[in-house]
Amino acid sequence: MAHAAQFIICEHCDCVYEKVPLAKHQKTVCSRCAGVLQRYNGLTVQQRLALSITAAMLWLFANFYPVMSISMQGLKNSATLWDSVLALSQGPITFMAMVAAIAIIIAPAFQLVLLTWVLTFALAQRRAPGFKLAMRWLETLRPWSMLEVCLLGAMVAVFKLAGMLDVLPGIGLFALAALSLLLIRIAGRDVRDLWDLL
Repeated sequence: MAHAAQFIICEHCDCVYEKVPLAKHQKTVCSRCAGVLQRYNGLTVQQRLALSITAAMLWLFANFYPVMSISMQGLKNSATLWDSVLALSQGPITFMAMVAAIAIIIAPAFQLVLLTWVLTFALAQRRAPGFKLAMRWLETLRPWSMLEVCLLGAMVAVFKLAGMLDVLPGIGLFALAALSLLLIRIAGRDVRDLWDLL
């Protein structure tokens, strides 16, 4: 009887396939719905852990340094991600402030903590305590982490305001861009490989 770890289920149409080893730049695609089932991930545990720690540092920069600074006629103002959440909470759409806080601050932070926890133990060829729960939470948090949407919104704001005011992108914006790319790389769908690895 075949072991469950040999199979992969399409998350879009629930079609079941047998896993195959992939070479560099290869991916497997569902024949029914054309959804991507697997992508080659050439990262070792050490590389994933190093990128997770780097992403945690970038998270700090993205959250505590200004995303942009605006100046006009001698008046200057700057805003961080926390400031944007606080600004949303002042108006009639307080619920949106909570959603924004979860999507751009809390979910990425939890992803990084869980990844670092799991990978630290994986480095010693061991499963972390609470490994199953951590992996389930990583999968649950993936759609909630929307840093790339926040980044796109911030860049649109920079370009729109640039015609009317003096707008300077801040350290937070560059950290946010790098963090978005890193999270896609280390906390994307490929994180499932850790189940097989451990």
